[in-house]
Amino acid sequence: MGDRLPLRDDLRGKVPYGAPQLDVAVRLNVNENPYPPSAALVADIATAVAGAAAGLNRYPDRDALALRADLSGYLQAESGVTLTGENLWAANGSNEIMLQLMQAFGGPGRTALGFTPTYSMYPDYCRDTFTTYVTAQREADFGLDPAVAVAAVREHQPAVVLLCSPNNPTGTALPPDTVSAVLAASTGIVVVDEAYAEFRRPGTASALELLAGNPRLVVTRTMSKAFGLAGGRVGYLAADPGVVQAVRLVRLPYHLSAVTQAVARAALRHTTDLAPQIALLRSERDDLVRWLRAQGHEAAESDANFVLFGQFEDRHGIWQGLLDRGVLIRETGPSQWLRVTVGTPQENAAFRAALQEVTA
Repeated sequence: MGDRLPLRDDLRGKVPYGAPQLDVAVRLNVNENPYPPSAALVADIATAVAGAAAGLNRYPDRDALALRADLSGYLQAESGVTLTGENLWAANGSNEIMLQLMQAFGGPGRTALGFTPTYSMYPDYCRDTFTTYVTAQREADFGLDPAVAVAAVREHQPAVVLLCSPNNPTGTALPPDTVSAVLAASTGIVVVDEAYAEFRRPGTASALELLAGNPRLVVTRTMSKAFGLAGGRVGYLAADPGVVQAVRLVRLPYHLSAVTQAVARAALRHTTDLAPQIALLRSERDDLVRWLRAQGHEAAESDANFVLFGQFEDRHGIWQGLLDRGVLIRETGPSQWLRVTVGTPQENAAFRAALQEVTA
C-alpha cells in the first residue's frame, strides 16, 4: 500500500479482513444461510423498496424507529423477554454495531477483553478505536471457565468484555451463569455477541434473559445468518436504553439507509418462513458432527450453523484438497482445525464425499 502515503503506522503491512470469495460449486466458508429468501419475501421486499425509492430525495429516519420497534417485537416473541424500541439499536451489520460500541465505550487508555479462540474481527475493532485488546484462553473443549474469566476481568479491568456465544469459530455457547459471573466482576460493559443465536440447541439459553437489572449488558444479533439476509447488512443490539443513547452519540448521520430499513422490516414480516429452515440446518449440523466423529475426526460441540473440526497436521492441504474438488470451507481458528458451514443436504453430502477423498 502506497509507501508515500501518510498511513497510520499501526496499519502498515496489514491486509483487509475477508474470507475468499471464489466461484465454486459448494461454498461453505462464511456461515451464510444456504437458502435464499422465499418468493413471498422477495415480492414484499420489492414492494417495500419501491415505496422507499419514491422518497429517496429525503434522508432516512436517522434513528430507525419503526425498524427498532419491529426488532423488539421479534425478540420478545423469540425469547419472552419484555423489550421496547428504546432497548434496540440497528446498524449496517453487527460489525458496525460492534464498532459503535467500541467507539462509545472503548478508546485510548481503555481495554477490551476477549477469550480466544474467538471472532477474528475483535482485535480490528479495538485497533480502529485505539482500544487495547487483551485475551484470556478458553478451555480445551472451547468452553469458558467462569473462574478464568473472572480472574481476567479483575486483572485487566476492561472497559469492554467481549463474549461470543455461540462462539465463532468454535460454535460453543456460554451458560447464563458464566455471563452473570463476568457481569458481577466487571465495571465495564459486557457484550454477548449472539450472531448465531437462532441456531442454538433446545435448552441453550440466550443472554437476553439476563438483560433485566443489568444495565451494562449488551446482546448483539444479526439478520445475516438465520434470516438469510447477509446481503442486506443489518445488525442490531438489545440493551438498556442508556446504552442505546451512548451509541447514538457516535453513529454517523443517517447511517442506515431507507432502502436497508425497508428490506429489514419486510424480512421481519416473514419470520415464520425461517422456522423450517432453521430446524433443518440444526438437524444437518448435528448429523455432521456425528459423521465427522465417526470418521475419526474431532468436532466441537456447536450451537451455531457451522462446525469446527480437526485436527490436521496440514490443514491447508486439506482445505486445498477440498477446494480442488469444488468445496470451499474456512481455514480459521486454532492451527490444526477447519470450519465448515452447514449447507443444504446436497452441499453437506458433497462436503462429506470430498473430505473422504482428501483424507483417504
